[in-house]
Amino acid sequence: MMKQTHFPHNPELNRALLAVSDLMAARIKTKDGQLESALQKMATNGGKFLRPAFFWLFASLTGQPQPEQRDRLIKLATSIEVLHMATLIHDDIIDDSPERRGRISIQAEFGKDVAVYSGDYLFTIFFDLITTTTATTPFLTTNAQIMHRILSGELGQMADRFKQDQTFLSYLRNINGKTAALFSLAASEGAYFGGADQRTVALAKRIGQNVGIAFQILDDILDYSSGDQLNKPVLEDLATGVYSLPLLLAMQANSAAFKPLLDKGRLMSEADMQLVRQLVLENGGVEQARQLATAFTKKAKAEINQLPAGSSRRALTKLCQRLLKRSS
Repeated sequence: MMKQTHFPHNPELNRALLAVSDLMAARIKTKDGQLESALQKMATNGGKFLRPAFFWLFASLTGQPQPEQRDRLIKLATSIEVLHMATLIHDDIIDDSPERRGRISIQAEFGKDVAVYSGDYLFTIFFDLITTTTATTPFLTTNAQIMHRILSGELGQMADRFKQDQTFLSYLRNINGKTAALFSLAASEGAYFGGADQRTVALAKRIGQNVGIAFQILDDILDYSSGDQLNKPVLEDLATGVYSLPLLLAMQANSAAFKPLLDKGRLMSEADMQLVRQLVLENGGVEQARQLATAFTKKAKAEINQLPAGSSRRALTKLCQRLLKRSS
């Protein structure tokens, strides 16, 4: 399923991710041909398996996993990617998004009914994977709590649609669920099942949280700063009233300039949205967001340096640099 080597300089990690890909391919088989086609398409739609990679590197902090541990770890890494895929499919349904990762989305190609069933089917796979691997551990409860956090983030974002007085704290609360929760789960769950001590598991959780927040902020920055025109995600977000961080920060500096445009709500034209982009740049929204992303990035890097020394810590440093160097 995973056609390319995402981490060619880390053979053990790459082998683990290939095993995750193979397990996903086996688990998403179903008697419904259309449903399986949709799931296969989503699974091969350009994902980089970042969260399973994060999981595996934290699981390897105390040394490469032993053969008897490997099956359980692969299942856990797969559960994280399956949960991530399910949330993406449901996001696209809610947003009526025509694209995902530059390709036609499941809901646009197969219809909303198939998309809903695809997301639900992935949730059943997720539940099966975690109940067979975490039943006697605290992480069965943790996974349930993470699902609650993800939903809370989605509900918070929905409640804040078209709110021009939305605060940074509200935004942060939403992305803590939507994005940071899964990175935090991947890191802490990997450390725990890799045999790390309690202090390292707690540290891993904080690292995942900070990486996830920085990751989302940098995505927001890219939407406004790459190229001369707005990217499609921003057009869709503005049309549905989802205001990302650069816009929120620029509005704090000059709300009067944005109000006539944003008051149009769903009736905003593409020209209106391009004006919003220009105002965001002129009022320092991108630069302020970049400063916040840098602060969370530095915090994550400082915490990574507190992890046990070794090849996994070095690999985590490189992976985080790769993830967080996306501000241009």
